[in-house]
Amino acid sequence: MTVGQVVRWCGYGWGPDVRLWAGELERLHGGFVHRFSRSEPRESALAYMQGLMAPLERKNGWTLAEQAGHGAPDRIHRLLNRIDWDADEVLDDVRDYVVEHLGDPGAVLIVDDTGFLKKGVRSAGVQRQYSGTAGRTENCQVGVFLAYAGARGRTLIDRRLYLPTSWTDDRERCLRAGIDDGVAFETKVVIAKAMVRRAIAEKIPFRWVTADAAYGFSKGWRTELERADVFHVMATTRHDTVVSRWAMDHPVHDLFHGLPRQKWKRRSCGNGAHGPRVYDWARVEVRPWHREDRRHWVIARRSVSRPDQISYYIAYCPAETTLDELIRVAGSRWAIEECFQSAKQECGLDDYQVRRYPGWHRHITLAMAAHACLTVLRARELDTDKAETDPPSSSPSPSPSSDA
Repeated sequence: MTVGQVVRWCGYGWGPDVRLWAGELERLHGGFVHRFSRSEPRESALAYMQGLMAPLERKNGWTLAEQAGHGAPDRIHRLLNRIDWDADEVLDDVRDYVVEHLGDPGAVLIVDDTGFLKKGVRSAGVQRQYSGTAGRTENCQVGVFLAYAGARGRTLIDRRLYLPTSWTDDRERCLRAGIDDGVAFETKVVIAKAMVRRAIAEKIPFRWVTADAAYGFSKGWRTELERADVFHVMATTRHDTVVSRWAMDHPVHDLFHGLPRQKWKRRSCGNGAHGPRVYDWARVEVRPWHREDRRHWVIARRSVSRPDQISYYIAYCPAETTLDELIRVAGSRWAIEECFQSAKQECGLDDYQVRRYPGWHRHITLAMAAHACLTVLRARELDTDKAETDPPSSSPSPSPSSDA
C-alpha cells in the first residue's frame, strides 16, 4: 500500500485499519502535546495534522476547519499565528519519533531546498529567486530542508525558511513579518551546516551526508565534515579543484581525461520516475597521503546516451568503501525530492496561507510530522507484506537420540 492509499483510506474512513492509523497519529501527537500550555492548541494541532492527511483538494484554513468540524478557521489561524508555542521544540519531538521508528546507523542525511510559489511581497522571505520546484526564477519563498533516508523509509527532519538580504537588510519589513532582530542573513550553505551539526549533536544515527552541487561545492563545509569524520558524497561542479597526486588545485574535470575504458562501470544509482537511473561511473583517488584508514575520491557520472554530459562528486569515506557503495549514496540524494513530492501532495506541505515567519515554521513542522507518521505506517505495511511473503524458516529435524 502506498502513502497515498494510506491517506485516502484515512480520509474516507474505510476499513478496520483506520483505527490503527488514527491511533498512530495520536501517539505521535502525544509525544509533543506537552509543548502546548492549553487544551485548545493541543486539540487544534491534532485536528490540523488530521486535515493535512485527509484527501482534500485544497488544504487551507477553511477546508481544514471544515474537516475538523469547526464553523470557521479562527482556531486554525490562532494555532499558526497567535498562540504561543515553539515549533522548534515540537520538531525536536518529531525527530525523536523518526529515530525511534526509522532509525538506521547506515542512514543518509540529505540536504536540499525547495520553492513555494507566492503572490505579493508580504510573505516572509518572498522575492523573485530561483525555485527548483518551478525550474526557473519566480516570486517565491525557499525553504532549506534536511531529509533522513534509512532502510525503512525516508522523511524530512529539519527545516528553515531562507531569508534573502532584501529582507534581512530591512528590519521594519522583518518586524511586520514576525522576524525578530536576532535573525540575521545566512546563506543556504550556512543553514545546511547548522542542520547537520544539530543532527550530530543530537546523536541521530546516520553514516553519510549528501547534497547537490549548490551545497557540495563549499570546500569549507566539506572540510568541516571531514574534521568531524563524517563520511560524505557531495555533488560539485566541473570547476571545483582538489589536491591530486600531480598538483594542488587540480580541476576535477581534468582527472578523467584519458581514463581507460575499463575504469568506467555502468551502474544504476536507484530507480527514478522512468525506471533505473543508469550511468557510467568512474573514480579517481585524491589526497592519497591523508590517513591510512580513510580515502578521498572524485567520482564522475557520465550519461550513457550523451557522454559529453558528466557530473562530479567528491567523497570522503572509509578506505574499504566500494564504488558501488559511493554510487548508492550519490543516488540517495533523490530521496529528498521524493519527500518533497509526497509531503506536498499528501500532507499539504505547500498548502498554507500564513505570511509571518513563525507561522511558516509552524505549518511546515506539523506537515513534516504528518509525513513522518505516514512514513512509519508505510514501513509497518512493508514489514507486514514481507512477513506474509517470506517462507517460514525451517529447522532441521532433531537427530535420533543415541538412547533410542
